[in-house]
Amino acid sequence: MKITLKIYRYNTEDGKPPHYDTFVVPDAEENDLVLDLLECVRGYQDGTLSFRRSCAHGICGSDAMRINGRNYLACKVLVKDLGTDQITIEPILGLPVLKDLIVDMNPFYEHYRSVLPFFMCPDDPVADGKERIQTPEERERYDDTTKCILCACCTTSCPSFWADGRYVGPAAIVNAHRFIFDNRDCGAEDRLNILNEQMGVWRCRTAFNCTEACPRDINITKAIADVKKAITTGKIE
Repeated sequence: MKITLKIYRYNTEDGKPPHYDTFVVPDAEENDLVLDLLECVRGYQDGTLSFRRSCAHGICGSDAMRINGRNYLACKVLVKDLGTDQITIEPILGLPVLKDLIVDMNPFYEHYRSVLPFFMCPDDPVADGKERIQTPEERERYDDTTKCILCACCTTSCPSFWADGRYVGPAAIVNAHRFIFDNRDCGAEDRLNILNEQMGVWRCRTAFNCTEACPRDINITKAIADVKKAITTGKIE
């Protein structure tokens, strides 16, 4: 089948304004990935086309982009999933574009680091130098939010983030949730205080865009609600 790709192009170094280029892949198959089509264009039609990719198996999260107006990982979307032979590909929104489909991820990672995404329990009398044991139920409490791969699909699909890039964003809240509800960690209060600030969890308007965009099927909106409840009740349960 013949697939027409309309791809956003922008190079900060050539002085030209952003525009779209159109490419035709004449021999695509319905089980081809969008990433396969992009590689075909870069390999055979325009070697200057720029995009990120690594594992191509939905694990690294590097190839997040907007495909027909929705955030996806290009390595997880088949041609047949889109139901059309006209595909528009753009960079994810809310982050500065460096070149074509490549955005500057530094603001995203700054928000991630701001929620202290690491274990905090330096002097733990319970463990006494040994591994802390968890029950299956205790592990299950935060299991969903351990799946985040930091692809930024959720944060860059969020209207609140589009409106104000200072908002910490869904991905940061998800990663805070992973530690707040881990009973082995001692830093929950610190993280809740961070997320209780103006640009923290209360900027969420429950649009559900983040949950819809997540390639790992994390229930992000529920995780955000969990954090809001912990802040308002003062209880982690």
